[in-house]
Amino acid sequence: MTGITNLLRKNRTQSITLAALVVLFLLALQGMEPSDWIITVLRGLSVAAVTFLVASGFSLIFGLMDVLNLAHGTLFMIGAYLGWTAYVRPDTLLDLATPFALFIAGLMLAPLWDAGLSRARVAMRAGRVLPWLILALGLGVLAFGLVRYPITAWDASVYDKSPVVFGVQLDLGQTDLPAPLTADRAQVILAMMSVFAGGALVALGLALNAARQRLAAPRVTWRALWLPLSLIVVGVLVYALNDALTAGVVAAGTTWRFCIAVIVATLAGAGLGALMESTLIRPLYARPIYQLMLTLGLGVIGREVVIALWGRTQMQMPKPALFNAMGKGCPAETLWDALINQCATINFMGTRIRTYNEIFIFVVGVIVLIVVWMLLQRTRIGMIIRAGVQDRAMVEALGINVRQVFTFVFALGVGLAALGGVLAGPSMGVSDDMGESLLLAGLIALAIGGLTSFPGAAAGSLLVGLLQQFIVKYGQIGIALPFGAQPFKPTPPLVPASTLLLMVIILLVMPNGLFGRRE
Repeated sequence: MTGITNLLRKNRTQSITLAALVVLFLLALQGMEPSDWIITVLRGLSVAAVTFLVASGFSLIFGLMDVLNLAHGTLFMIGAYLGWTAYVRPDTLLDLATPFALFIAGLMLAPLWDAGLSRARVAMRAGRVLPWLILALGLGVLAFGLVRYPITAWDASVYDKSPVVFGVQLDLGQTDLPAPLTADRAQVILAMMSVFAGGALVALGLALNAARQRLAAPRVTWRALWLPLSLIVVGVLVYALNDALTAGVVAAGTTWRFCIAVIVATLAGAGLGALMESTLIRPLYARPIYQLMLTLGLGVIGREVVIALWGRTQMQMPKPALFNAMGKGCPAETLWDALINQCATINFMGTRIRTYNEIFIFVVGVIVLIVVWMLLQRTRIGMIIRAGVQDRAMVEALGINVRQVFTFVFALGVGLAALGGVLAGPSMGVSDDMGESLLLAGLIALAIGGLTSFPGAAAGSLLVGLLQQFIVKYGQIGIALPFGAQPFKPTPPLVPASTLLLMVIILLVMPNGLFGRRE
């Protein structure tokens, strides 16, 4: 009892603030009918889960690496678009799988380039211009191969062939994919070789830059060739079995296709994050202003690339069949019945709840919270991450490559944002401006919970999600004021303004946020 009392005294401001928030939440419940506050709370939890996936990735990157990634919202949006592609157009995904595997195989030659250049001391004589020339040459060769490789896609400028049409067709239960493109075998082989060579040249340029800053050659075994060779074999097999694989994915149904989309978007986001950190962010660790400028620019570029590829119109991403049935046995009365009958809704205490929006997304958010917390607190990699943040030189003296650990952290943070994007697609649609709103909500949640605190990201996201949904609900039913003839109904602009106001109040009381540590 004495320990609890001492803890409360030590964190008096935090305890009073949390108690005040709980009281305000209970007062907000008093003005609603049970059915209204139940659905409002569940919708708030759903919004909080998506916001948390963005805020948690941002919190990991900034809290552990002191990198402000302003492109995080764009990466959330890219995750949604990649998930849409894997879900609605699996033929395009499989067409892209072969050049992607070959390009990554070429990039994975970087350790071999690194070791060879360091031993031969070529990098010391290469100068500063040659690595960038090789990097530019590699990107040019890559573009040459991609233009000539047959990829079945859509045409955003023609409505009948635009992504919008394919999303609507899938929602209506139709899967009318266009015929695959045909190309001369020699052209395909040339394109494959160009993509692989482009990846190898990019790896060579990066290795030259890295070798110039290293005195000793890194130890690399010939086992490093096995993974690139495996990727080359996988890429060729996917090309040979492309039609059969496409037919199999389409026949698997929307539930399995959605699972594939979640995996593809998350892994692609993590890979993009690793590439960003290793090539662009790493040289700027000591220059925070340049980090801000770079990530802000990457966010703008990423959005324009998305608009060029998918168009500017909002696209529909239908819910998977597991959460979309409305026939016999629906709405369900229990969660088990909802799973058996694949119901879109479930009755709960007199109100109807959407199984995907209000249940599934929240459950995924809780699972991510537990898994990432366990990773950071209960695993060896988590211990290395925390130690590397505290004393990088000591960890490197133990023979641990801290650079690779930080790349993993950045990839994990971006992967979480991409996961949030693909999960948000069926509930809020896919559009080129979805990243901006989620980035703002995520930043507000982080400021409330504490920029460097992973649990704070969860707490801040919860407060933001609940506050937004309560303001939306009171905008419908109104707030009875003591001296008002008519109930006050908050307008839509008050939804984001209310979260900003909450952030300002909490930061005035607790400048480091609810769970932020003092610097």
